[in-house]
Amino acid sequence: MTDRTRRWLISGVSSGLGRALLEKLAADGEQVIGTVRKTADRDRLAELGSGVIPVQIDLTDSADNVTAAVQQAIEQLGGLDILVNCAGYGLIGAVEETTEDEARHQLETNFWGPWKLTRAALPFLRASSAAHIVNVSSIAGFSGAPAMGLYDASKFALEGMSEALRLELEPLGVRVTIVEPGGFRTNWAGPGLVMSENEIPEYAPSTEWIRKRLRSQSGSQPGDPERAAAVIVTLIDSPKPPLRLPLGSDAAKALRAKSTSILSELDEWSAVSASTDFPVEEQGPTSNSGRIASTPRP
Repeated sequence: MTDRTRRWLISGVSSGLGRALLEKLAADGEQVIGTVRKTADRDRLAELGSGVIPVQIDLTDSADNVTAAVQQAIEQLGGLDILVNCAGYGLIGAVEETTEDEARHQLETNFWGPWKLTRAALPFLRASSAAHIVNVSSIAGFSGAPAMGLYDASKFALEGMSEALRLELEPLGVRVTIVEPGGFRTNWAGPGLVMSENEIPEYAPSTEWIRKRLRSQSGSQPGDPERAAAVIVTLIDSPKPPLRLPLGSDAAKALRAKSTSILSELDEWSAVSASTDFPVEEQGPTSNSGRIASTPRP
């Protein structure tokens, strides 16, 4: 823990991990801006004390409106040290079953929302001496599942942006971490879960088990949001935070299994991958082959 009060911006604090983190920080005397969509949630935040500033904003609104709302709150705090992009929801439906409106709203909330908040916060974070961005992704951010294609897409996009941000911001002293929760006892798999309006019978063999599993496990997941909130605070205090931190034993197991699968497949197909290069004797000094992939990392 630092010896000074830090200034936080957290999206999606009406429930779940965002709410647990907000309550912990408020109890610790930190200064927190929390975004919510509903008036009732905004009023509930006001009860947590003067250190909590509620901002009522829909992250699917225009970037200009989101920026204006959060920057006004940041200026009220006198700056910003930590951004936690926590808002999001799950959409369940096979890719073909998903309507355009459903797909766009999923990406608007889970990816474009964090993009808007990040761009709004960065001028203030770059001025902080201890800035950190925490993007809350999911197991679905590194391992796709049937009936979750658009949710997966939103979290894969968030993780790709986060990896680029880490490289862009590291020289400026701004740290970036992707947090990947597994199953936690929040509203995500309960009232917050959205089912696609369409159901195509042909997809039942590959998707129905996901629907049943999510419904049956809601409220009995292994993950504790309060423990996760404490870990995020510990992460911020760490002198060398990781790029990627799975939360929950199920998330760590899934990440390890996916990594093992990728390495196995790479080994199996490595000769085919290499076969697409020009022969070595034909590669001149100006060849672009592998230039981006082999670019040294800072």
